[in-house]
Amino acid sequence: MGQIELIGIALALSMDAFAVSVCKGLGMKKINYSQALTIGLFFGGFQALMPLLGWLLGSRFESYIRAFDHWVAFGLLAFIGGKMIVDLLRGKDDDCACCQKLDYRELLYMAVATSIDALTVGITFAFFEINVWRATVVIGLVTMTLCVAGVALGCKFGAKFKRGATLAGGVVLVLIGIKILLEGYGILAF
Repeated sequence: MGQIELIGIALALSMDAFAVSVCKGLGMKKINYSQALTIGLFFGGFQALMPLLGWLLGSRFESYIRAFDHWVAFGLLAFIGGKMIVDLLRGKDDDCACCQKLDYRELLYMAVATSIDALTVGITFAFFEINVWRATVVIGLVTMTLCVAGVALGCKFGAKFKRGATLAGGVVLVLIGIKILLEGYGILAF
C-alpha cells in the first residue's frame, strides 16, 4: 500500500471524528483552541491506537486467510464505507452533542465510537506489507489535524459540512476496498 492509499484511508477514517468535532465547535461562541487541541488529541490518539490493535489481531490469523485476504479487505472496507453512507442517507448522522461543554468521559466514548472502523482497517493491514507504525502515525496525525480544524470550522460555519464529510469518507473507503479487490485478482497493479 502506497502513501496515497494510506493518506486516503486516514482521511476516510477521520471523517466521523471530523464530523463530531464540527459539532463540538458548533457549541462554541468563540473558538477555544485548548479544547480544540484536546478534542484532536483524543480522536487522533484513538484513531492511531485502533489500527495497531487490529493489525495485532490480524497478524495472528494471517496464515489462515492469506488466500482470500483481498476479499476480507474489500468486505470490511466496503461494509464500513457503505454503513457510513447508509447511516447518512437514513439521517443517523445527526446525533452529535453540539451545545455542551467539554466532558472528558463523553469525549472518550465518542473517540472510541468513531475509531471502531479503524480497528477493522487495522485487521486488513496484517494482510499487506505495511509499516504499521508509519500507518498509525499518519492516521493519528491526519485525524488530529482534521479534528482541530473541524472544531474551528464548526465554530465559524456551522454544520453544513458534516454530511459532505461523512459521505466523502464512506465513498473513499468503498473505493479503496474495490481497488484492493481488483489488485488481489491482478486486474490492477500499482
